[in-house]
Amino acid sequence: MAEAPLESRKLYVRSEDAQKFVEDVLKGNGVSAKNASTVARCLVQADLRGVDTHGINRIPSYMARIQQGALDAAADPVVTKVTPVVGQVDGRNGFGFVAAHAGMKLAIEMAEQFGIGMVSIKHSNHFGMSAWIVQQAIDANMMSLVFTNSSPALPAWGGKSKLMGVSPIACGAPGRDKPFILDMAPSVAARGKIYKAKRREEKIPLDWALDAEGNPTDDPTAALGGVMLPMGGPKGSALAIMMDVFSGVLSGSAFAGHVTGPYDPSKPADVGHFLVAIKPDLFMSLDEFRDRIQYLYERVVGSEKAAGVERIYFPGEIEQLTQAERLKNGIPYVSAEIDALNAEATKVGAAGIIVRDQ
Repeated sequence: MAEAPLESRKLYVRSEDAQKFVEDVLKGNGVSAKNASTVARCLVQADLRGVDTHGINRIPSYMARIQQGALDAAADPVVTKVTPVVGQVDGRNGFGFVAAHAGMKLAIEMAEQFGIGMVSIKHSNHFGMSAWIVQQAIDANMMSLVFTNSSPALPAWGGKSKLMGVSPIACGAPGRDKPFILDMAPSVAARGKIYKAKRREEKIPLDWALDAEGNPTDDPTAALGGVMLPMGGPKGSALAIMMDVFSGVLSGSAFAGHVTGPYDPSKPADVGHFLVAIKPDLFMSLDEFRDRIQYLYERVVGSEKAAGVERIYFPGEIEQLTQAERLKNGIPYVSAEIDALNAEATKVGAAGIIVRDQ
């Protein structure tokens, strides 16, 4: 069997090496050690879970925004309590990861005391994979809702121009060894998957996007010049608008097509987020709640399979299995991705990323 071309051959990196690499690059760009650790941890979690579109390959675009003055590397969020169960975070145009982490921390603290905590976040940036914020709540034995808005990529249903973001809806609940984690975009596919295909010079499925002329395309470059397609037609479009209501309108951040994308270094993104933490043992013990989630899990994965289906998965389970495998064997990248990351390290005098022998 012929070997894969060098540019598409997988190169494996240990998660701890990826973490250190990202921290060093961030600190070299003016990010505090504490905030660099938070950002790096969230990006590596995405890669570990197989959400490669939101992992450390985002570093070059984030650094371009810092270097162009569109993202404040040194900013720390300002946290304000509005009522005993409501808080607001001003991200101050810093990293969305840092603002969202602070917001969920506050939501959890309020929920521990009062059963529920709600936090609105304004003047933020892209916060990567929503599931990491859900996991933050799960680690504190909390249920959660995690909303964000994002830059225009989808048309309103019946329209032809970009207006709404591919804004993920995420939520979660603690279980036994299998928590419930839902993290999905209202589009047929996440826009990051198109950027990944472009980066790797791969085609995309024809039902993901339309080109600038409104024709289905398998070319990621043409797709990025056109529009993403909402899942379920008007239903996906309505979900995208809902994300804008809760994340943009409510927070005071940009909305209605005015959020700036994470690959655009021309101006601040002004993203808004909306987070809710809920104490799951309000009506029963935590053990009983976990047992009920476990029963739901068993019913779902043990249900009768359709023809040709080998296994049924609980939401978040595939990513959990991927994480276990990647913690053991390393995170796969291609050489072009490693080269782009190392170029960022070179700019700030940091060491290159360590690739392990496979």
